Amino acid sequence: MAQPSGRNAAPPIAGVLETGLYVDDVPRARAFYEGVLGLRPMVADERFCAYNAGPASVLLLFRRGATLEPLTLPGGVIPPHDGHGPLHFALAIPESSVEHWVAHLAAHHVALESRVEWKGGGVSLYFRDPDDNLVELATPGLWLNY
Repeated sequence: MAQPSGRNAAPPIAGVLETGLYVDDVPRARAFYEGVLGLRPMVADERFCAYNAGPASVLLLFRRGATLEPLTLPGGVIPPHDGHGPLHFALAIPESSVEHWVAHLAAHHVALESRVEWKGGGVSLYFRDPDDNLVELATPGLWLNY
């Protein structure tokens, strides 16, 4: 498909900076994301937690319903947002760590829901967080750009 050019072209996108999930219990979710996945919080309070999820990538956990009102900050206003139901996101992992992750998840009593071996060579491991969100750990070869 041809890309628009000239004044109709959109400015470039550099990547996905934030991925937001909505959870019922932030402390329970933090125990999972920190204890099982080893993520470390950058900023947190009773309504959310922000994790460094790799270069220029942030995983945000919001307490469901806690972001339905605009949030006024010194630099501006964050509009309201929320989400319901099981969501999906993927974290990038090196191919060499797949079996280590399988063993690590089992040691933490996290059920592996599925393992997919992609025709491009990538491997995806799928499991659920405590709020039933689908977490994917994926190696290079999953997409044309990864």
